[in-house]
Amino acid sequence: MSEFLRRNSTYVILLAIVLGFAVLAPEFLTVNNLLTVALQSTLVALAAIGMTLAIITGGIDLSVGSVAALSGALAAGLATRGGLGTYPGLLIGLMAGAGMGLLNAVMIVWGRIPPFVATLASMAIARGLTLVYTQGRPIAGLDRAFTFWGSESLLGVPMPVWVLLVVAVLVHLLLSQTALGLHIYAIGGGEETTRLAGVNVGVVKVCVYVISGATAALSGLILTARLWSAQPNIGVGLELDAIAAAVLGGSSLAGGVGGIPGTLAGAFIIGVLSNGLNLLEVPSYNQQVIKGLVFILAVMLDYFIKQRRTVRTRRAPLAG
Repeated sequence: MSEFLRRNSTYVILLAIVLGFAVLAPEFLTVNNLLTVALQSTLVALAAIGMTLAIITGGIDLSVGSVAALSGALAAGLATRGGLGTYPGLLIGLMAGAGMGLLNAVMIVWGRIPPFVATLASMAIARGLTLVYTQGRPIAGLDRAFTFWGSESLLGVPMPVWVLLVVAVLVHLLLSQTALGLHIYAIGGGEETTRLAGVNVGVVKVCVYVISGATAALSGLILTARLWSAQPNIGVGLELDAIAAAVLGGSSLAGGVGGIPGTLAGAFIIGVLSNGLNLLEVPSYNQQVIKGLVFILAVMLDYFIKQRRTVRTRRAPLAG
């Protein structure tokens, strides 16, 4: 039972939170509310997927919230006042996110800047570029082809959820079925050893941070489509939610451990928590405190599990 709870703690926590809110707020389990939870969780989950890759390599990406805002603003601006149309605007917005991820990788790999510092700098750059481009004002006038990706449904399932499913499956297959995925885990387990084994660590990190930037951009594009306008201040705090989702999902901040299914469960924990607290009419400022506490508990859980694994590893030869 102890081993089962250790391996499936994220899903057990998610189930416990759902059952708790179902009792405290009867409207929680209504279809409309569950769809709302899915939409809220999608935005965090997309950013958390890229964050998971960065954390597995032993790094981090603090720029995801600002990259989401920049990509949404750029896509909306080019699609409306730029006159390029919806899909060219969306494509350029996605490329802008990937470009910011490439900038992060260049600073980390060739600039030898720690990921925390590099992505903190790019967070400020992306947010500043967003404010400069929008002049601090929303960009409205999006057509239906743009808002379709945030407000329409297919087979009763919102389009953002379909986007999340496609991205999650692709990245999960990349991690579990490709050499690149193996190298990502190897770098987190020991970067120097991986380099000595002949792996081009720099190229792998470039791929990781470009994917992280692209998934953050997708989150920003979908949120812009949901709001029917580009807001220059969207994505504030998204990096905290993304990190919390990844760590709650079993990713180790020390690197080498993590996976997409767990990250999705972690994102849904964040979404369910936010939705349930809103239904219980908990003030927004208090919600931030609660989310922060959940993140601290997740880090503590990660630490104790890591320590327990270390103790078991040391005892195994003695037992033999």
